[in-house]
Amino acid sequence: MEKRWWKESIVYQIYPRSFKDSNGDGIGDLNGITEKMDYLEKLGVNVVWLSPVYQSPNDDNGYDISDYRAIMTEFGTMEDFDRMLAAAHEHGIKIVMDLVVNHTSDEHPWFIESRKSKDNPYRDYYIWRDGKDGKEPNNWGSCFSGPAWEYDEETDMYYLHLFSKKQPDLNWDNPKVREEVFDMMNWWLEKGVDGFRMDVISLISKQPDLPDGKPGINGYASFNEPANGPHVHEYLQEMREKVLNNADTITVGECSGVTLEEAKKYARSDEKELNMVFQFEHMDVDADADNKWTDKKMDLREMKAVLTKWQKGLEDIAWNSLFWENHDQPRSVSRYADDSAKYHDVSAKMLATCIHMMQGTPYVYQGEELGMTNVPFTSIDQFRDLDSINAYRELVEEQHVFTTEEMMRYLCRKSRDNARTPFQWDDSAYAGFSTVEPWIMVNPNYKEINAKKQVDDPESVFNYYRKLIALRKEKEIIVYGTYDLLLPESEEIYMYTRTLGEEKLLVVCNFSEKEVAVEIPEEFRKGSYLIANYPEGEIKEQMTIRPYEAFVLEK
Repeated sequence: MEKRWWKESIVYQIYPRSFKDSNGDGIGDLNGITEKMDYLEKLGVNVVWLSPVYQSPNDDNGYDISDYRAIMTEFGTMEDFDRMLAAAHEHGIKIVMDLVVNHTSDEHPWFIESRKSKDNPYRDYYIWRDGKDGKEPNNWGSCFSGPAWEYDEETDMYYLHLFSKKQPDLNWDNPKVREEVFDMMNWWLEKGVDGFRMDVISLISKQPDLPDGKPGINGYASFNEPANGPHVHEYLQEMREKVLNNADTITVGECSGVTLEEAKKYARSDEKELNMVFQFEHMDVDADADNKWTDKKMDLREMKAVLTKWQKGLEDIAWNSLFWENHDQPRSVSRYADDSAKYHDVSAKMLATCIHMMQGTPYVYQGEELGMTNVPFTSIDQFRDLDSINAYRELVEEQHVFTTEEMMRYLCRKSRDNARTPFQWDDSAYAGFSTVEPWIMVNPNYKEINAKKQVDDPESVFNYYRKLIALRKEKEIIVYGTYDLLLPESEEIYMYTRTLGEEKLLVVCNFSEKEVAVEIPEEFRKGSYLIANYPEGEIKEQMTIRPYEAFVLEK
């Protein structure tokens, strides 16, 4: 297998609005990130992916961009960005920009022009259609509830928005659009950024006839309906030729609705398209068919089956990205483990062990390395996320699918805002994130869970992440070894091996609060511990795995 630096990297995702406020306005900013480079270097990560920092009216927290070559005023200036980029590089950290090019903001100059008239030169930069029988052109739904079409009186037509109505979809079939996007990407590469995380990149190519899809619980087809469209691979290959080959980049595509077969094309090892994709199949294990608003617990057997399918399916063909969390997902220790005081630390370390020991590039979302948890929201007024607020309005107030109490329970479990509360730096007011009340509430547990408390504690979740990250840099087997699942039917234990030549590792993770007896394969009984989240016990044929215990044995 070909060795590449991005396969050996550990990526840390920063959500700038919630990372560190340097100027006391309650909003995180670029200078706040620059201030914390020592912390990131200490953790050991070598790539930072920044959620969008471009100029934006902020309808969807910066994923609605009105100027791709300017910085959002709340985050600072382009000078601040340049200073942050230079500081990152001095600390040995590469910077990955969030590339949001399936759509722009409706306040982008292109769209302002596009909606003026049917013959405007920018008309074809977006996807316009006539209505059908006085209604939307098809039954596609927006990711954020309601239809994916907005009627525009000016020209008596509808425009497509797979996300908010303030996020009109770009028409990638127009070569001018592709040229504009590639030009902008090259501009950032010339500035010195090191790559791109590509937002919903699997949606950029739509079927020309825009066919109806299967309706979900709100009566609309999924926003994923256009995923993996007819020209998506062709457009990404063009991007590779015209942009990505101009520098030694790292690229990851967010590919909602991606199948294993499609992922082999997106992330193939000949590097004609992207280095890796984010797939979300393992994030849907605790969903209810197409509905994520539920408090259903995940079935570990199903989780193992999905992750193993991707580990084995991409082996020698493409590359996996490894993650439990990001800005769109709730906190993993609350979702898949146990965030109670009794098991918080061991279960956060167990989850980290399980994902970091697989083949692929691991992604750590800010605060995950402290075991930050979901938030005890008590009212819809505390939410800032469009997705959560719209879902509440639609499913509780309009359609009465759920009661207020049910929906609040689901939001506390699944809302994206769980991951977006301020980073917990210390136990001072507002968790040391800001000197004033932040844009979104601080998780009340910041006095117990914070960076200051953990950085110097050798037993902390933070220092366990440091060990895992250091091991990956030290041992090729963790990066390049093949993965094989053991005990597929166990409901509590996730056990797998990694193999590289004569070397072999055994990874054992208990996803339950029960003690579970496990037989250790013979070849590991004379082995040694590589890492463990409990004091190391004796390695023997039968071992009792303690609640949320995790360890890795070396043959």
